[in-house]
Amino acid sequence: MSELADRIAASFARQGLMGTLGARLTHIAQGEVRIEAEVRPETAQQHGAGHAGLTFAIADSAAGYAALTTLDPGLEVVTSEFRISLLAPATGRLVATGRVVRGGRRIIAVAADVHGDDGAHVATALGTMVPVKAG
Repeated sequence: MSELADRIAASFARQGLMGTLGARLTHIAQGEVRIEAEVRPETAQQHGAGHAGLTFAIADSAAGYAALTTLDPGLEVVTSEFRISLLAPATGRLVATGRVVRGGRRIIAVAADVHGDDGAHVATALGTMVPVKAG
């Protein structure tokens, strides 16, 4: 694995919520990260579709890690704002692809799309991330 991928994977491993949700990193590239998670009974609504919180969390993390791929070691990101539009019920395996829309030193514009394993476009999101010193 590359130094960049190692750094992103190490940060992701420290994310307690991602572990709780059973999410996993499946793709790391400059400006783009993919996270997947299964809709499970403990992450589903009462009617069986995935909870919006699951969809939001993996979209936010994918977008945040995409932003982190553009920064030097020793920096992390925090979400400044993030808005999401839910487009279809979340079922099965969800795939969130986060990408950098526009990089910057103070604010990084990001986007994410979440698809179901049936091809449904479950959600689309836009947000901003702020670089901060790690630690």
